[in-house]
Amino acid sequence: MGILSRLSILHLLWVALVFCQYEDYDFEDEYGGEPDHQLPYYFNPNAQVELPHFPFPAECAKECFCPPAFPLSMYCDHRKLQTIPNIPSHVQQLYLQNNNIEAVPAGPFTNVTFIREINLSYNNIKFHMIDHGVFAKLSHLVQLHLQHNELEEFPFPLPSSLERLLLGFNKISQLPANALEGLPNVTTLDLCNNLLDDSVFKEKLFSNMKNLMQLNLCNNKLQTMPPDLPPSLRHLSLENNSISHIPENYFHRLPQIIALRMSHNNLQDIPHNTFNLPSLLELNLGHNKLKQVFYIPRSLQHLYIEDNEIENLNVTVMCPTLDPLNIKQLTYIRVDQNKLTSPISTYAFFCFPLIRTIYYGEQNVTVSRPSQLRTPVFRRFLTPQEFQEAEDNHEMLNQETEEDHEAEDSFFHPYY
Repeated sequence: MGILSRLSILHLLWVALVFCQYEDYDFEDEYGGEPDHQLPYYFNPNAQVELPHFPFPAECAKECFCPPAFPLSMYCDHRKLQTIPNIPSHVQQLYLQNNNIEAVPAGPFTNVTFIREINLSYNNIKFHMIDHGVFAKLSHLVQLHLQHNELEEFPFPLPSSLERLLLGFNKISQLPANALEGLPNVTTLDLCNNLLDDSVFKEKLFSNMKNLMQLNLCNNKLQTMPPDLPPSLRHLSLENNSISHIPENYFHRLPQIIALRMSHNNLQDIPHNTFNLPSLLELNLGHNKLKQVFYIPRSLQHLYIEDNEIENLNVTVMCPTLDPLNIKQLTYIRVDQNKLTSPISTYAFFCFPLIRTIYYGEQNVTVSRPSQLRTPVFRRFLTPQEFQEAEDNHEMLNQETEEDHEAEDSFFHPYY
């Protein structure tokens, strides 16, 4: 029998087998409606989605750790490294904090394509030891942590993709005119604890930062308010500077401010409507030289004016009119270490019906002997449990030293 005949017989047998297989199959079982045994599907928001795994072990520098559960991350922190190891191309999060690294060469980043976060904080990096453009080439970089290093200058240039830039606790004294020009996507810029003075703000540094929401300039050498801040700003930290004056209408260009921290400055007189802002929730002006209070906006909830020279909490100034349809939201005031001789007028409780706590503490009525008001904690609207908590907090505050207060107020955490 020829080969063609044998192939023909095999083909006929295969056709018969296929036909027999589907002869009794009812296609309506699949397309004619939902079978009775099939249960309806409900989305479970608590279901754990399993991360996809690489078909082979992800490459990792021998000095570091790459956990299988997070294959895109490489942990090289707290390992006494003096140099940056070679970075595999797939890494997106690189953690190198708390080492002894002094330089950032371009070599280790040669094959890096999709990296999104680099943490180089708590090292010994100097500006001149950073290869020019090493960060600018990382077009997907979103977060860069360089706080607690030895930087003398701003690490320019940087990629336009950057959103969070943390440079606190360095020795930066210069900001080139175009340093911030190519960073339109930055939302958080931390420059606390550096050596910046007013001269660096002569140029309009922030004019192109249209998405900046948090700016930290605490613990620098500023004597005036930084000019030309973007209207997108919501959190501004200026603690521990030498600012003595806030220009009138300064905040008119910053209508979205939520939190303003200016403790430990030299503020003396504040224009009446300076803080008349629609969204302000927290205002910290403690440890200044204020002699008078000011207008309290409707939105404000927490007010800190401790350690000033205020002799009277003038409620008429703080709240000129009553508006039952737009009640003021103030709930907490801290006024200890001032020169008050009597508690706030009871009229304040009509102006601020939501107020729950006024902390009077000790008052500096005389130079030689501080005095304490009869009612250190206002308790009119507190439940018994809340009152006991307030009393406990008051006792704890009395036990704290002045150094504790200074340590608490001197550092502004970059994450609100």
